[in-house]
Amino acid sequence: MTSPAPALDFRTIDLRGRSLGLAELRALVPRLEAEQGAAVEDAVRGIIADVRSGGFAALSMFAEKFDGVAQRHPRVPAEAIKHALEAVDPSVRAALEESIRRARLFAEAQRPADVTVRPGDGATVTQRWVPVRRVGLYVPGGLAVYPSSVIMNVIPAQAAGVGSIALASPPQRDNGGLPHPTILAAAALLGIDEVYAIGGAQAVVTFAYGIPAAEDSEGPLPSIEPADVVTGPGNIFVATAKRLVKGIVGIDAEAGPTEIAILADCTARPELVAVDLISQAEHDTRAGSVLVTDSPELIEAVRAQLLEQAEVTKHRERVLTALSGRQSGAVLVDDVDAGIAVCDAYAAEHLEVMTADAAEVATRIRNAGAIFVGDYSPVSLGDYTAGSNHVLPTSGTAAFSSGLNVATFLKAVQIIDYSEAALDAVARHIRSLSDAEDLPGHGDAVDRRFEERAFDPRP
Repeated sequence: MTSPAPALDFRTIDLRGRSLGLAELRALVPRLEAEQGAAVEDAVRGIIADVRSGGFAALSMFAEKFDGVAQRHPRVPAEAIKHALEAVDPSVRAALEESIRRARLFAEAQRPADVTVRPGDGATVTQRWVPVRRVGLYVPGGLAVYPSSVIMNVIPAQAAGVGSIALASPPQRDNGGLPHPTILAAAALLGIDEVYAIGGAQAVVTFAYGIPAAEDSEGPLPSIEPADVVTGPGNIFVATAKRLVKGIVGIDAEAGPTEIAILADCTARPELVAVDLISQAEHDTRAGSVLVTDSPELIEAVRAQLLEQAEVTKHRERVLTALSGRQSGAVLVDDVDAGIAVCDAYAAEHLEVMTADAAEVATRIRNAGAIFVGDYSPVSLGDYTAGSNHVLPTSGTAAFSSGLNVATFLKAVQIIDYSEAALDAVARHIRSLSDAEDLPGHGDAVDRRFEERAFDPRP
């Protein structure tokens, strides 16, 4: 027998009449306490050690332990990927194709141009953008299926020009030990044929270190090559694994629970505010749903709508738990300007602006993963078909980091090309600075070139 869902406790934090600095605002906005990660970190370190030492045998052990699946090698057969696309519901395929089209348009426009400057005669300095060699992309399973995350991870990597793209998603007992068929269908639409049935932290570890070829009683087991960048959302074990392998590979972020903040005034429609708060709360009992407003009447109207709408939503218990958690609630402020300050302190993954002149207000927001403007730009649009990317910074990290984009899969290489005369023109400056830093060998490396020229017997 399941326990009854909690009553709604969507709290209000009243900040009216208070002059608060950034540090104070950050301490007061709704947020989960930092998780006690020592036990999780120890577990993930164990997974790292097991996968690195045990290879495919370790992956098989984890597939059995966590997913109830017997597995010899995690590579998904090409025929299974093809069949998944053939079997997918036509309406789902059409939706995936439209999402891909829009995401590709946005991603391809993001690629930065190479630049060259000429700081002197005969001198050029170029910044060239180069895609990483290989990426490993993770798409979680768990409470929901995320074919949209396949699109959001793959498209920017392709637009960046990455030549080798591998995808991992948890094996499912009900799908013959393969990832969910809709995940496979999305991969097929994107031309991704290297797909692995690996879940959780072990997927991140596999992509970070690779697994060498091996052989068992049934024959050879082909290797999995390491990646240069690993991206994709996941639970605390996935986030911890990404943190622990950062430096071995590049990562996008250590994603936490999803969150939405809505900046609204008295012009906002309570039923739309409520439905958007619920749309994030249905992800996870730890999801954050925050309303920032200068209208006490709106808070009461939204609270009434939350009660009404939560009763008929599919994931009622999950939603009510999330909305009643300390990570959710309303923040009451003096005016929209004060609301902007709260939103910048909160630095939401998703920020909706439902105010008079919403487009102008949105331009004044500094910290957010993505900003959704007005009544007809809900977060759900960004999740699927806006063309934007839904892999976004969480837990306040939007104050200093960006969502997944083409630059995640690029690195900037600087190319310096000076002629003899161009080097000669700055040689005395190099000598002055190298002596000032007590690194005379740096100056010698320049001066020697011209000393040798002076004694060069060649005509």
